[in-house]
Amino acid sequence: MEMDKVNVSNMLAIEEPFMKAPLEQLKRSIRQSQKQAERETAQINVAINSMIKNKETLSAEEMDKTLGGLIERLQTLKRKLEEAKLEEAQLIRRSRQRAADLNEINSFTSTTQPEFQRWCRTRMDRVLIDYMLRNGNVDTAQRLIEQGNLEHFADTSLFALVMSTERELRENHSCRGALQWCAENRSALRKVQSTLEFELRLQEFVEMAREQKVFEAIAYSKKYLVAWSDTELPRIQRAMTLLAFSPGTNCAPYKNMFDMNRWDYLSHQFRMVIFQLFDLPAQPLLHLLLQTGLSALKTQACVSEDPMEHNRNCPVCHADTLGRLAQDLPLSHHVNSNLVCRITGEKMNEDNPPMRLPNGYVYSSSSISDMASKNDGKIKCPRSGQIFNISEAKKLFIS
Repeated sequence: MEMDKVNVSNMLAIEEPFMKAPLEQLKRSIRQSQKQAERETAQINVAINSMIKNKETLSAEEMDKTLGGLIERLQTLKRKLEEAKLEEAQLIRRSRQRAADLNEINSFTSTTQPEFQRWCRTRMDRVLIDYMLRNGNVDTAQRLIEQGNLEHFADTSLFALVMSTERELRENHSCRGALQWCAENRSALRKVQSTLEFELRLQEFVEMAREQKVFEAIAYSKKYLVAWSDTELPRIQRAMTLLAFSPGTNCAPYKNMFDMNRWDYLSHQFRMVIFQLFDLPAQPLLHLLLQTGLSALKTQACVSEDPMEHNRNCPVCHADTLGRLAQDLPLSHHVNSNLVCRITGEKMNEDNPPMRLPNGYVYSSSSISDMASKNDGKIKCPRSGQIFNISEAKKLFIS
């Protein structure tokens, strides 16, 4: 049947981050390994050339010591490159596994196939894993990963980096880990025109100003902030003026710079930047999938200020739960309207026809009959509170 046909293009519409995340990690790992190897070998060549140039003045003991140091550096480089090679091999396996999983959907001909249902359950598991990792529920996510053998479908290491860096920023008020990550990914940050590194450097300057370390702050600004003067000069000037204020100032611009909530801002910005670089959506995939379904359910009644207009069986009408995800969604386009009973939330049709009370309100036949059976043939309108006999309810016909 046409209704049971698998819509491959729609199902793959949000899977791009699923494939790109490990490939981006692989690309960055290869670049870092290459840069590290080039940097170390260049320094070692300089040391060897210097030793050759000064061989007449160096003793055998000094040359032996220098060569020993160079061999130790090469061994360290070898160990790091081997570790990077293992990580890259794991990322390649992960990419192949994910590609095979997505390609499998092309073999399904119907949504009723057991194999397709299994594929959907696996997809739901990895969507839940993504949600849990984003929210710090690592142990629960790990149990689900082990239970379903989904190691290749989880970006555990990437989210572990995000959470550890966020924790360092929010709880320890330290920029060290975030700045180290920025140094390793400076070229990528430059491509997306990110100011994350400047924000981190500025925060370190603010902390020096908070502790009244004026001379250290000035030296720090010359070393790290001046390099951003082409694009951030007004903020650098304001930061220098900050040295004249105490942390308890009420002057708005400088009070905001001393505000400890900036650590939360930096934590959020770090998360958004790393998601941008690895092509991950800012929202969890679970939210995106839920919003896809909610967008088809949202009607004018869902956003009505009158609670009586809401349908108790409609998830969009529940503003405290799924309704939050639907707040910014547009109203759905319905070619044909459906009548839904306000009492039961059931659809009214030929098997459950609408019944009109004398006051004009309409409810389903099943709800009217159920209410009358419990109240000696009497019906109390939930909207107006008026009471009628069941014989006064008139059947309506849907054309």
